[in-house]
Amino acid sequence: MKLSEIAALLDGSLQGDGEVEITAVAGLKEAGKGDISFLANPKYAAHVAVTEASAVIVPNEWDRDVKCALIRCKNADQAFAQVAEQFYEPVPLPKPGIHPTAVVSETAELGEGVSIGPNCTIGDGVIIGANTIIQANCVVAYKTVIGADCLLYPLVSIREFTEIGDRVIIHNGSVVGSDGFGYAVQEDGSRTKIPQIGKVVIGDDVEIGANVTIDRARFGKTRIGKGTKIDNLVQIAHNVVIGEHSVLCGQAGISGSSTVGSKCILAGQAGLAGHLEVGDGAIVGAQAGVMKDVDEKDFVIGSPAMSHLQTKKMIANMVTLPKLKDKVRQLEVEIEQLKQGAGSS
Repeated sequence: MKLSEIAALLDGSLQGDGEVEITAVAGLKEAGKGDISFLANPKYAAHVAVTEASAVIVPNEWDRDVKCALIRCKNADQAFAQVAEQFYEPVPLPKPGIHPTAVVSETAELGEGVSIGPNCTIGDGVIIGANTIIQANCVVAYKTVIGADCLLYPLVSIREFTEIGDRVIIHNGSVVGSDGFGYAVQEDGSRTKIPQIGKVVIGDDVEIGANVTIDRARFGKTRIGKGTKIDNLVQIAHNVVIGEHSVLCGQAGISGSSTVGSKCILAGQAGLAGHLEVGDGAIVGAQAGVMKDVDEKDFVIGSPAMSHLQTKKMIANMVTLPKLKDKVRQLEVEIEQLKQGAGSS
């Protein structure tokens, strides 16, 4: 694909030889002749000068001279994603139909164009919308409803009464609708199981990564709002409510009955205690331990999580503690000397 064709596809500004043939995409460090790369984070700007890529997609404001060709775009990250699609060989999707090894209940309702893969189990009363693909070894349990154009990768388990919207993607090994972690403590200290009689409701255009667990509600609903994206290994407990278009990064965990607003970001390994509220547009930093409510559009870090400005001040002060300790010791010596001098006089 000629570089000039890529520039036209991106509606970008080309600097360099438009006749250069691009054959693949690659990172700035790994790229070689025939590759196109991109710069989205300014911290890697120095790599553009030394990359072996034939071309690099950069932001419109880029003003440095480099040896390779450039395509300037408003959003370099998004533009690179468009280019990557041109060189990606998609895996063929299964054709509509039911694999001979699948077990599908006679009471299940399958829409037009549905594909059920090998060794799947589709339970009684299940409803699956048109063109949805359920790949090998998935389980869809009693009276679950799945919308149209969804994709379940192998080994996904959907428990009873779950409701899933349209165009939802669920990656390998995820479990939706497992029992919430609820037990009643008896007088002797033993614990008895509290029935988890609620369900999970997932909105349209949600994507759920690999090995994610979303627990059914104790009563009522655990909800995932439309457009929300969930990374691998995330735990969402019973009765959690997540708003629309939020992002939950890898290994984040949300305890029961907490609410996360719309357009929020929970960074990697962030943890929320139960019965909390995170306001719309808030950001919870990596490994933050949230123990109280977070206001709208706030940015909290640390454990216990606090406003990032406050936490940064505390970290800066911690760096000076050894000097402060030495200073206190020096003052203690001087005070003792003054006491001794006063006593002798």
